[in-house]
Amino acid sequence: MTSGVTLFSGLFFVHLTLAGAASVAAPIDRHALVTRHNPTLTQVDPASPLMVGNGSIAFTADITGLQTFQDQYSPLVPLMTQAQWAWHSFPNPDGYKIEDALVPLKVRNGTRKYPALLNWDQAQSGAIKWLRENPHRFNLGRVGLHLARANGAAATFADLDKTRQQLDLWNGRLASRFMFDGAPVEIETSVHPHRDILIVKLRTALLSEGRVGVDLKFPGVGTKLNPDPSDWSNPDKHFTREVTHGPRSLSLGRVIDDTRYSVRVAGDRAFSVSSPGKHHYRLTAPGATELTLLVEFTPQRRPPELPTPDLASDAAEAWWQSYWENGGMVEFSGTRDPRAAELERRIVLSQYLSALNGAGYMPPQEEGLFSNSWNGKSHLEMHAWHSAHFAAWGRPELLERSMGWYLARLDDAKKRARANGVRGAWWPKMVGPEGRESPSTINPFIMWQQPHSIYMAELLYRAHPEKDTLHKYSPVVFATADLLATWSYHDLETKRYILGPPLVPAQENFSAAETFNPTFELEYWRFGLETAQAWRVRMGLKRDQRWDDVLAKLSKLPQKDGLYLAAESQPDLWSRAASPECKRKAAHECPNRDHPSLVAALGYLPGKGVDRATMARTLDAVLDHWDLRQTWGWDWPMLAMTATRLGRPELAVNFLLTEQKNFQFGVAGMTPRVHIVADDAPHAAGIGVDGPGYRRAAETYFPSNGSLLLAVALMVAGEGEGQSNPGFPRDWVVRSEGIRPLP
Repeated sequence: MTSGVTLFSGLFFVHLTLAGAASVAAPIDRHALVTRHNPTLTQVDPASPLMVGNGSIAFTADITGLQTFQDQYSPLVPLMTQAQWAWHSFPNPDGYKIEDALVPLKVRNGTRKYPALLNWDQAQSGAIKWLRENPHRFNLGRVGLHLARANGAAATFADLDKTRQQLDLWNGRLASRFMFDGAPVEIETSVHPHRDILIVKLRTALLSEGRVGVDLKFPGVGTKLNPDPSDWSNPDKHFTREVTHGPRSLSLGRVIDDTRYSVRVAGDRAFSVSSPGKHHYRLTAPGATELTLLVEFTPQRRPPELPTPDLASDAAEAWWQSYWENGGMVEFSGTRDPRAAELERRIVLSQYLSALNGAGYMPPQEEGLFSNSWNGKSHLEMHAWHSAHFAAWGRPELLERSMGWYLARLDDAKKRARANGVRGAWWPKMVGPEGRESPSTINPFIMWQQPHSIYMAELLYRAHPEKDTLHKYSPVVFATADLLATWSYHDLETKRYILGPPLVPAQENFSAAETFNPTFELEYWRFGLETAQAWRVRMGLKRDQRWDDVLAKLSKLPQKDGLYLAAESQPDLWSRAASPECKRKAAHECPNRDHPSLVAALGYLPGKGVDRATMARTLDAVLDHWDLRQTWGWDWPMLAMTATRLGRPELAVNFLLTEQKNFQFGVAGMTPRVHIVADDAPHAAGIGVDGPGYRRAAETYFPSNGSLLLAVALMVAGEGEGQSNPGFPRDWVVRSEGIRPLP
């Protein structure tokens, strides 16, 4: 693949659709497309700073290009440096283990023990608290500017003038500049693509006077872990040791309880080091007007030699240029709909943010490497929304990074299945790198993450339809299919297989003890088992008889009065949803809130067991009766996928361009989870409180970006078989390269 053109079977192809006609056109000018969406800031955006990173490490910068003025940002928007490998645990003197959290609960075929909370008060002490909080992600350190006035006093943010910052997406480089005491200050920030090295280029005449430099500061880990675990107030609870110090280098060792890592600094010229305080190192270069620093964070005791600054910068630029030149691309130039430019912007920025926050070697957490939610742990039910798109957008190697986690944790998943009296591999919901699930009122009972590994493996096979792909991932695919088959309950009276209870569906507002046969999960079970059988056939194996038995007898998708239900256990879903009380306010007991995941049975999935007419009516019912104020970022792309498969492209585009509170793409391309926060409170006071004395604050939520890209893949490439842009209106001009069909 060269010059931004997608190569298929030795020929170059670009799809162009105008008023429904397809023809071969000139290649997309990828550089022009990407760079016209470079985010630019001339003042602080308190809820949406810019980031640089490589999928393993990410650095969130303020408007100076470093992490200088945290106070200018929302309390829910910390300026942190986080890495995939950077985990910490508090001491565990009582030796708490998952067995200490197991609670016996009745299930259809007996009693099983689950790491379940009966109420949230249990999460505040003892084994439950420790198991939920540990391990957790932490902040590796803050890299900020040292700015001193002419009189030696520390600068404040008000001392900066003419701030301007632009993220060069094509090169993965953040360029920031401002005036300080009448002198320009310029900073370029980027990250090495294969090593966790921050590259900082600083240019200003004030550097020669020692009035501008770089500050390294290191926090401990506090008891408040979300969204920022940094503890700056207890310097005696962690350690920073200077290991080596040369004219152009500095090496530090960090210890927080049992967590150890190193920080190494190298410069393109000599620099001076001072220590204004504990865990605080100041780097200056008197006499120079330019300084480039490499700052590497690493868990390795003996990391390899650092590259030169020029080689590090060249590697970063080369990787990002290759990323944009060789993946999928979509362009809407020439489309008369004025919203097309905004959708194009959302797509480009989502590709950038996904590479930073969804392309690591572990399934990402909901807030990626930006900040922490749920102690920084991964929620596996979000993995496909975060990362499945990589395979469809011509970047399967980035999905393969995190798919390796399933292979590494397969034995743990099998052990969990055996403990629950079933076969195969049982994947947890909320999990850290060690693979142990976290106790919760919900976690043990959510199951829609189980087929994800099959879905993503299938996308990888479609990207690389080779025996090596089958052999590599078949252990995960087959073990997961065994779980799907044996976890299903065979009801002898009705002669069918039933899912749950206990079961919490993707729409999480139903009781685990009462819920059975949710529509989306039933169809996902069918997809998972059928796909696993296809893998057996591809490998020359016989079909698994147990899987076929479940497929033949799996419960039909529940419906009533011509509409699909959220679950068979919710027969009055739509009558209650249409009631005056549920239409007037977001009553807690109303069923028409949270994710409308029932529509994903046809949209996210190909919907072999779905009646399209029934789903079309169901989608209309969602529009008429769902409380769409209570939705999450991935709900809207999910709805767009359903509209696409139903042949309603105008609606699909409308879904992707909605301005609902949790699907608003800021300047940086991030989408929020909106909280209402008291003006005098540092933390969220809860959704649903608004008015005088309160303000809106937002945590970013990266499943929005990944699901947008997955939806666009379907809208562009459809299900294959010659489909071209089925998710876009006929009067849109859609040019695409390198997008693969979804199942």
